[in-house]
Amino acid sequence: MTAPLIDADSRPQPLSLSALVDALSLRDLTDPAQGPHALQVLVSSAADALGTRWDADVRVLRSRPVVAVEDNYDRLGYRPDAVSRDLRYTRYVSDTTMLRSHTSAGVPPALRALASSPSGPHGSPSRDVLLVLPGICHRRDSIDRLHTGTPHQLDLWLLRRGGRRLDHDDLHALVTTLVGAVLPGAHWRWTATTHPYTTGGREVEAIHDGHPVEIAECGLAAPEVLAAAGLSPSSWSGLALGMGLDRVLMLRSGIPDIRLLRSADPRVASQLTGLTPYQPVSDLPPARRDISAAVPAGSDAEVLGDRVREALGPDADLVEEVTVLSTTPYDELPAAARARLGIRPGQENVLLRLVLRPVDRTLTSEEANTLRDRVAAALTR
Repeated sequence: MTAPLIDADSRPQPLSLSALVDALSLRDLTDPAQGPHALQVLVSSAADALGTRWDADVRVLRSRPVVAVEDNYDRLGYRPDAVSRDLRYTRYVSDTTMLRSHTSAGVPPALRALASSPSGPHGSPSRDVLLVLPGICHRRDSIDRLHTGTPHQLDLWLLRRGGRRLDHDDLHALVTTLVGAVLPGAHWRWTATTHPYTTGGREVEAIHDGHPVEIAECGLAAPEVLAAAGLSPSSWSGLALGMGLDRVLMLRSGIPDIRLLRSADPRVASQLTGLTPYQPVSDLPPARRDISAAVPAGSDAEVLGDRVREALGPDADLVEEVTVLSTTPYDELPAAARARLGIRPGQENVLLRLVLRPVDRTLTSEEANTLRDRVAAALTR
């Protein structure tokens, strides 16, 4: 059993007011107005390199994280039954608004603005336009050293009116230029994939220590997306790319844990204003606690990770990893175990392991037990 998808007859369940306030209070590390951070250096490096390569009109666009559902999904070509709209993965604010799940949500408004610019959508050819859209996004995700529910992304859309149409050779050049700017010397590869807002989509992986690590997805801008914004596909062509900034910074500077990007420890924070190699502060011992709980059947690592974040609030950063050790359906449990767990049909027993390790200190046993109890209480509600 899985959470329902949004359709014409269902209503999204909005975030609570406190959860919304917490989300909007979280610092966007890509925004210079909120203090310097290495992610901003990556954004500038990418924009400068691509702007120079194409002699483009570079437009850096920032917006609030609450966006129209139509801009996040419909106007980018997502189907009404797309799994990404699932209540498990999307943070709805109301029936018509949400916390953006990707910075691509800023693209439809940017394209509409381009279509209504003084030169008009059908004017004479001019310089290519590079849209640069950095920002924080909000998702329900698993908990480990590489994943967070609030990743930072960078959308880069190169648009051309008239002249030679942008094609896959240009797309390859864009990726080559981008990787050279943010991960100098790195080898990369791409494989075919699909996106609602591109044609000829590609997934880009950097090769790190001999292993591929996904860093971006890209493709040719879908004609339907351009047309919906008022840009005639017969006149306009484009390249679209979205990159995960957090992971790129971790690869660039050798940062082992994504939580370090937000660390307030001066020994860590002082290293996160540039792109120099990260120097470990200390190797603190973890505390491990196991939890057995009855949860709705089909609860995956992303759903459970989000439940843990909700249970702990600001203390969620104390959790390094949440691992599902085992899952047992209701029908496979003995009667005594069902009674002990208070489990009901439609639920399953999940055994979770919490790895608790702050980035700047060691937890006491009492603190670890308290965190475990808070998570257990939330999961069994």
